[in-house]
Parts: sequence; structure tokens; C-alpha cells
Amino acid sequence: MASTPVDTAGAAETTEKTLSVISLITSGGIGGIVIMGMLFVLSIIAVYIFVERFGAIKRANKQDPNFMNNLKDHIANGKMESAKALCESTDTPVARLLEKGVVRIGKSMGDISASIENQGKIEVQKLESGLPYLATIAGGAPMIGFLGTVIGMVLAFKEMANAGGQIDVSLLAEGIYTAMTTTVGGLFVGILAYFGYNYLTTRVESVIYKMEVSATEFLDLLHEPV
Repeated sequence: MASTPVDTAGAAETTEKTLSVISLITSGGIGGIVIMGMLFVLSIIAVYIFVERFGAIKRANKQDPNFMNNLKDHIANGKMESAKALCESTDTPVARLLEKGVVRIGKSMGDISASIENQGKIEVQKLESGLPYLATIAGGAPMIGFLGTVIGMVLAFKEMANAGGQIDVSLLAEGIYTAMTTTVGGLFVGILAYFGYNYLTTRVESVIYKMEVSATEFLDLLHEPV
């Protein structure tokens, strides 16, 4: 029965020494709060870009399997207006790409090919919109976090210098691991943005491959003898 108060006191002491994430952030002073605030804003931006681009690329990657067959039938039968209408009614990069080729049927192959290539560049730029910002966050967030750690370490050593021979080791240790939280935050945001960027880049390359295959099929169709 006598051991119960001791256990309770021990548990209270353990709880008291345990710092929450919010406590770690706020105990870093104004500098730590500003750095962590910047990282929080960057994380929100990164998540927004990822979700928005993921949806856009997913929509761009969808394509009716009968689209190319129907387009080939219209062109083979000389129904250029129907072929153009089919492309206009299909909201995909491939359809917009081939529409540029359809409206130029009758001109030189070089003109048709150049038109398709130019539209392809525009579509790729649309798909990659926002990805440079995600890449910047992936590289910049860890550096911002490290900046916060360096500032915290400078302040910790300043406290050591001011204390002279009366150095409080526990206070110094608290200041150091509080400063390190900014590096942890920066790495966390940077790693998420890095993996998100690489994943989206891979998805974009998949769409680009489909556009290249479709453009090649379209040009091959025009090369076929009538």
C-alpha cells in the first residue's frame, strides 16, 4: 500500500518531463515558431499541389479505348468534321493533340507533324504545372528546418557563454533538442514533397508516352496509301 504514492509521483514526474510537439515548437522562442510556421505553410502548399495535380493527371490519363479506332474510321471514310467533333468532345491531352493534326489534313506532313509537336509541348506544360513548386519545397524545406536548428544552436551556445562557469546542462540539452525539432519538421515536409514530386513525374511520363504513341499512330494512318 505504501508504494502507491511513490508510483503516482513517478508517473507525474515522467509526464511532466515529456514535451508535446506544440511545447517543443513554442519553447523554441519566436525564431522556432516562425520557422515551424513557414514549414507548416509549405506542407499545406505541397499537399494542395499534389492533390490538384494528381486529379488532373488522373483525368488526363483516362481515355476511351475506342477513341483511336473511331478516329481512324472517320478519317478513312473522309469524315473530317466528324473526326474533329470526336476530338473536341473528348477532354484529354491525346484528343487535343490529334485535333491539331485533323484540322491540318491535306497540308504537308511536315506541317501536320509540327502542329502536333507544338500542341504536345503545350499539353506537357499543362501537366507539369505546379510540379516545379513541389520540387522547390522538397529541396527548400529541409534547409529551412536546418536554418532553425542553427539559430537554436547559436542561442544555446550564447546561453552557455552568458552563464560562464554556471552552466545548466539540463537547460542546454532542452534548448538543443528544441532546436532540432525544426530539422525534423523540415525533413518531414521535404521527404513528403520529394516522394510526391517523383510520383507525379512518373504519372506525367505515362501520359506523355500515350501522346507519343497516339501521335505516331495518327501519322502512320496518314501515310497509308488510299
